[in-house]
Amino acid sequence: MITHSKKKQYALYKGDTYLYGGTIEELSKWLGVNERTIRFYTTPTYLKRFKNNENRYLVIKVDDEY
Repeated sequence: MITHSKKKQYALYKGDTYLYGGTIEELSKWLGVNERTIRFYTTPTYLKRFKNNENRYLVIKVDDEY
């Protein structure tokens, strides 16, 4: 049985501009916020709250499988 310990990768955007890519931990260090904040940026609640804001952060899980 093969297991992968690969951490999930995410892309960080501000509006439509790509800023950074990496794990939750890497994004939080780069942005200078808590990991919980980065996780919150991925939730439907956050997206609804800032639906039409061009300056909002957006964190998207990168799917590496084709």
